[in-house]
Amino acid sequence: MGQLSGKTVIITGASSGIGVATARALAGEGANLVLGARRADRLTALAAELPGEAAWQVTDVTSREQVRALAALALERFGRIDVLINNAGIMPISKLGEGRVDDWDRMIDVNLKGVLYGIDAVLGHMLERGGGHIVNISSVAAFKTSPMSGVYAATKAGVRIISESLRQEVAGRVAVTVVYPGAVSTALAQSIPDDAFRETMAKALGDGALDPGDIASVILNALTQPANVRISDIIVRPANAP
Repeated sequence: MGQLSGKTVIITGASSGIGVATARALAGEGANLVLGARRADRLTALAAELPGEAAWQVTDVTSREQVRALAALALERFGRIDVLINNAGIMPISKLGEGRVDDWDRMIDVNLKGVLYGIDAVLGHMLERGGGHIVNISSVAAFKTSPMSGVYAATKAGVRIISESLRQEVAGRVAVTVVYPGAVSTALAQSIPDDAFRETMAKALGDGALDPGDIASVILNALTQPANVRISDIIVRPANAP
């Protein structure tokens, strides 16, 4: 019996990076998984490789209806939702003076509104059941920004603030954890529009960066604490980070 046997976990952004690593880690502990992302081929392949029960549905977290449908799939398939991992995120960062307003809108829609839609989709059920755990993936950018990262950092700081407010609101009933990764070796930098900066960031996310599995292990640790323990905020940086 794994540490999460009988638990149902929804993961958004489950088709790559931290989402895939987390799915593998939690499936290895017996969780029933419900995977959401935009790429059906990757979801199909991931669900097929996992031990135990795994359902999936193409999900764009910018759609309130699609996120609610993902939660409905979890209830239909497994009858309960124990954990939501709000992992979907994008990072098309640029200087504000470049006026890439469409990219700003996308980051707000995915990184911030997507988290809110996830909370909305599961919170009522969790409160009715009297328990649950919401894990929101933010970033160290929630605490420190740069000339290129204003909007991205604002969305990640927003996740921090929303999570703390939610934690206070549901204390004693639903657990809330925020994970703030530093550089992680994922494809996140591919959405950066500036070619030179995209290459710089891709290198930074490869040389000495955390592995997605490192974040997955942190999430698993937060989910498997004793009932009287809440891990609310976790900052995870590579060992070589200044």
